[in-house]
Amino acid sequence: MSILAVHPGAYYHIESFESPRHAGYFDQLVRPEDLGSVALEEHNVVLIPCRTPADRMAPHAARLRAYLDGGGTIVATGESESQLFLPGISFTPQPTNFWWWLTPGADLGVRIAAPEHALFQRLEQRDITWHLHGWFDAPPGAEILAVNGQGKPILYIDDVTTAGRMVLTSLDPFFHHGSHFMPATTRFLEGFLPWMRNTLDRKASQ
Repeated sequence: MSILAVHPGAYYHIESFESPRHAGYFDQLVRPEDLGSVALEEHNVVLIPCRTPADRMAPHAARLRAYLDGGGTIVATGESESQLFLPGISFTPQPTNFWWWLTPGADLGVRIAAPEHALFQRLEQRDITWHLHGWFDAPPGAEILAVNGQGKPILYIDDVTTAGRMVLTSLDPFFHHGSHFMPATTRFLEGFLPWMRNTLDRKASQ
């Protein structure tokens, strides 16, 4: 079992990937520019974190597609414009209200769409609720895990576009956790990373 994390090197990536709290979830870290030197097929999961510059990933689009076509799993979190280097993604950005929660009784509208999914044995709705940056038009057959107030997917699993699997979200937990801003994002990682290790990594090994 092995998880490769792309490490763009910003302060929030360093905090998320290198601090003792979460470092054990990642078997190898690699700069985007060095992806060409890594045998992706040796890893069960490739994680592309929040705010990875798309222009640093775009040169590797063909290799990432080949990895997916070979049955690999890619996890990509928000604000990375993943549609520019991963296949089959249709994304619509939206203005972000960073301070919605200051309004008494405010509701961001985020909802769990598949409460029976194993991920939500580890996460509650409050753990996926902080900001919205946009939504996806998920392909038919994709598994929708969470939606915005208009019912648009913000977290889903696509195992129909390729022979592999993509876990895609517009949420940006690594950025906020690594910035020590928004406790929900730390709770999200505390649930998501064990699920990634115990479910995605294990499935890929079978």
